[in-house]
Amino acid sequence: MQTYLVVIEKADGNYSAYSPDVPGCITTGSTVEKTLANMREALVAHLDLLAAGGDALPEARGLEYHWGVDAELRHCADVLFAHVALELPSPRAAVIA
Repeated sequence: MQTYLVVIEKADGNYSAYSPDVPGCITTGSTVEKTLANMREALVAHLDLLAAGGDALPEARGLEYHWGVDAELRHCADVLFAHVALELPSPRAAVIA
């Protein structure tokens, strides 16, 4: 099981979220709770696609790590942080057609 950091930001009329450990995995939602639920689904789908393609799964590094390497994140007052714990998919060999 890995626990991925999720950054939730207030947008115009909704919320957006991303995981700094999983580039390209983003989502939105009408509430913080919906955004976090959507992010869980997005992470599962993203990691499943990586595993299906035989790609390495990104390491979950957590808030302390990201605060140490990302000064903008550390000083941003308008974000919420959450963690999403996931069972990682097993890497599969890429299918060659």
